[in-house]
Amino acid sequence: MNFTQLKSFHAVATAGGFTKAGKLLGLSQPAITIQVRALEEAYGVSLFHRNSQGVSLTDLGHKLHGVTSRIFGLINEAEDIVAAEAALTDGHLKVGADGPYFVMDLLAAFTARYPGVRVTADMGNTETLLEQLSDYRTDVAMLTAVGLDPAYYAIPYGFQTAVVFVHRDHEWAGRKSIKLGDLDGQPMILREPPSITRRVLESALEGADITPRVVMELGSREAVREAVAAGLGIGVVFEAELGRDDRLCSLAVADRDLGCWEYAVCLKERRNLRMVQAFLDLAVEMSPAMADDAATTARRAAGRAS
Repeated sequence: MNFTQLKSFHAVATAGGFTKAGKLLGLSQPAITIQVRALEEAYGVSLFHRNSQGVSLTDLGHKLHGVTSRIFGLINEAEDIVAAEAALTDGHLKVGADGPYFVMDLLAAFTARYPGVRVTADMGNTETLLEQLSDYRTDVAMLTAVGLDPAYYAIPYGFQTAVVFVHRDHEWAGRKSIKLGDLDGQPMILREPPSITRRVLESALEGADITPRVVMELGSREAVREAVAAGLGIGVVFEAELGRDDRLCSLAVADRDLGCWEYAVCLKERRNLRMVQAFLDLAVEMSPAMADDAATTARRAAGRAS
């Protein structure tokens, strides 16, 4: 397969048009068109739908773009390995996160330490982030890694604890905590089934043979918060995600440890890339989990000394 033709196809598929692809590669639009046409004619296939509004990928084009994304991702890795000096004075780090609460301090510290590196961050659920890591669209992600595939490398960063929250006029609003059994039969506003928050809650409820009454499923934590604020039911969210809202009151679950670990995750095969390793090193350095371990070790040492 002709590499130049493949490169032209990938540029059009990525940029969304022939003119944009030409600018991306520093070539004319007709030159790009010729290369893509030659690729299609060589195999007797159609990779793009062409109309007056522009171009879009065919089903085959989508499949090929998935492959070229990996190919050119590997080429970019090769360039990164051999390029410039060892110090991170330039480059682009693509970070994913399942929420802004753990990642923002890390991003601030990373950009302060490596001001020449451009950082972009994309928020999404765990399933989407793992897919982006696998396709090389994201370099490293902060997520709740439950049942992580061996292809990924993960560093524990911090523990997230889930809390129940209710409207300020709810009968539980004056309480500090509830027991898990109190949720039996209660009207619940929950995230969609793939959500980690929901998986953590349902695991605890099933283990205790408790059945809440799910009155609404919503696609974001913000939507859940607004539904609870409207008095539609009881919500569950990780404590760091609740924020300050005078309409709401949070309650701990006293008899059950509702929570999960947040990890810094990358593909195992990419963990030694300069920027990825720099981010992982910073995650270890700033990890609340590491700080807790250090504090525990110090207390034990002090106890032995006394």
